[in-house]
Amino acid sequence: MSVIDLRRPSAHVAEVWLNRPEVRNAFNDEVIAELTKAFAALSQEASLRVVVLAGHGKAFCAGADLNWMRAMAGYDWEQNRADAQKLADMLWTLDQCPVPVIGRVHGDCYAGGMGLAAVCDVLVASDNVNFCLSEARLGLLPATISPYVLRAMGEQAARRWFVTAERFSAAQAHAMGLVHELCAYDQLDAQVQGLVDVLVANGPAAVRACKQLARDVAGQAIDESLRSETARRIADIRASDEGREGVASFLGKRPPNWLV
Repeated sequence: MSVIDLRRPSAHVAEVWLNRPEVRNAFNDEVIAELTKAFAALSQEASLRVVVLAGHGKAFCAGADLNWMRAMAGYDWEQNRADAQKLADMLWTLDQCPVPVIGRVHGDCYAGGMGLAAVCDVLVASDNVNFCLSEARLGLLPATISPYVLRAMGEQAARRWFVTAERFSAAQAHAMGLVHELCAYDQLDAQVQGLVDVLVANGPAAVRACKQLARDVAGQAIDESLRSETARRIADIRASDEGREGVASFLGKRPPNWLV
């Protein structure tokens, strides 16, 4: 059985399911390698518009696999460094996916699972999810996931949850902005599908450009250089075939050609 279940509901949509339900979708070397491979391939598809990241079974992702942790207990520094680099590279590959990634989170979302959740552009969670940055309990730290978790929940929230390793609820995650949409478990698929439909209806090049815009502009000083760059980007897309078609379809009160 593959540790990743890749599904294609349509040419424009991909679903990547963690497929180790017997261990609550915990990470090991194989999961890291297969996630990296899957997202690297999907990122090259010009027709792709959205990816859903989810987990089979009772949990989204419970962190590191116990057997994998036992093996790592005997690693020297160089082996630990190489192992951690694979996880860091996997998270980077997911984060760099050019189309929006929707996270479908249920059950437990612990440790490395928090890293997966944090790289998603839109996070939908059922209201019974438990989140936890549990590394400090084991005398460790959430190093490789920290850039994404800090960006997703903010520094002040991360300062608490990093050091306490406490569990926090889906409602708390929603309040701090980590979770975008909160719903009952039986409404999770409908919420995700609604977002998929919204994204597929938007201009595909515009959606990719919007994702990149948010990444590039965040944290930048609003100076002459940034003003010039943002003006250039809107001019580029206004003059593009998709931009012209979008405006023409709106003014003509007809569907744009990417929906036909």
